[in-house]
Amino acid sequence: MSLRLRLTLLYTLMIVGGLLIFGSLAYGLVNFTLIDQIDNTLQQATTQLASHLRVNSAGQFDTGGLTEVTPLGNLLFQVWDTNGNLVYARPSDLRAPMNGSGKVVSSASFGTFQTSVGSLRVYTIPLETSRTTVGILQVGESLTLVEAAQQRLVSALAILAVIIVPISGLAAWFVTRRALQPLTEMTEVATQITRADDLHRRIPFEGAAEGEVGQLIQAFNQTLERLENLFNSQNRFLADVSHELRTPLTVIKGNVGLMKQIGCSDEESLDNINQEVDRLTRLVGDLLVLAQAETGNLPLDIQIVELDTVLLEVYEQMRTLAAGKTKVNLAEIDQVRVKGDRDRLKQLLLNLIANAVQHTPGGTVVLRLSKQGGKAVFIVSDDGPGIPEEDLPHIFERFYRGEKSRTRDKTSGFGLGLSISRWIVNLHEGTINVESEVGKGTMFTVQLPLWEEPGEYERVD
Repeated sequence: MSLRLRLTLLYTLMIVGGLLIFGSLAYGLVNFTLIDQIDNTLQQATTQLASHLRVNSAGQFDTGGLTEVTPLGNLLFQVWDTNGNLVYARPSDLRAPMNGSGKVVSSASFGTFQTSVGSLRVYTIPLETSRTTVGILQVGESLTLVEAAQQRLVSALAILAVIIVPISGLAAWFVTRRALQPLTEMTEVATQITRADDLHRRIPFEGAAEGEVGQLIQAFNQTLERLENLFNSQNRFLADVSHELRTPLTVIKGNVGLMKQIGCSDEESLDNINQEVDRLTRLVGDLLVLAQAETGNLPLDIQIVELDTVLLEVYEQMRTLAAGKTKVNLAEIDQVRVKGDRDRLKQLLLNLIANAVQHTPGGTVVLRLSKQGGKAVFIVSDDGPGIPEEDLPHIFERFYRGEKSRTRDKTSGFGLGLSISRWIVNLHEGTINVESEVGKGTMFTVQLPLWEEPGEYERVD
């Protein structure tokens, strides 16, 4: 059963239920109003009749005064003595008690009874003197008009239901069709996207954006946009990795072929093979780290780390690697302790410094480590070419490289280092930011929570 049909049935059932409730309330209100009017009339008539009744000392009624009384409306009434004998009745042929019993009652009461003259609403009161109860007075009115009104009301409600329910069902069918039309279009577009692998398409919507359907379409379009970006990133990644793999494999194959031709191993060829294997190892290592980080399976050794010591180690390594190409200066260093994984923190520093050295040939890279506001602040700045403004929002994305050229040297990265760096910073509950201006250089700033010895600060109450 389609959603449209289910909604139509639901709306129709709700309307039927509303009509039943409305009809029941209307029927009950009309019945209550008519019966209340009859009861008021019976009470007035009973008071009028009782005032014309007389009884002697022997308990015998004088009904002569009743012949002159004209009660309100077309009413029936009877007078019964305490022995259950009918004393007076109008009409005279009404011999059976209207309330089904001619017994004396102790208090006034209303009732509805079926009699030989039809359904009656009867009001019964005891007739009393100052000494004792001498009988009862029953006054009744036919319910023929009430029953006729009830039947007409039921017929009117039934006709109304017969008219309204089909009309409401058709209206609900067309309304739900119009309301669900965007969902139908959404399904068609999604199907076309799936068949054509066209993630550029979006679902058009001209209705209110704050409505449920509008929000759903907006969310779906946002999902398509994210999928498109992810798809493009994956394509770029596959292209980069394919290029990076092809280059070292080509070099390795060429050197192996050369050694086969000359019939002996060549030292230069072996060095080239070793360098390309190192490149492949770095690539596989970066991919493995990202894969483990993605699944949460990367093991961590959390301990207290002296970050200044780690920085000195990295500084010495980078000075050696950058010798003759880039100057690496340690402008400021403070004793800093943080809680984290020492190897990952060292990898963070290596990635950032190596990235600066790689993009600042012939320039200067400056390192700073300090404490600021309960944070360990590490800054890497360079006077290199800088990062274009359009690339800044994307440099931490996986597989992203701002360079459009496919040419890479032997020390070139794979566009994964900054993504790994951001993951390490997030893992240590820190932040990483970048500021850059084309032609003036780039500055990366990392902030990590400091670790302090317990009891180092006094408690303030």
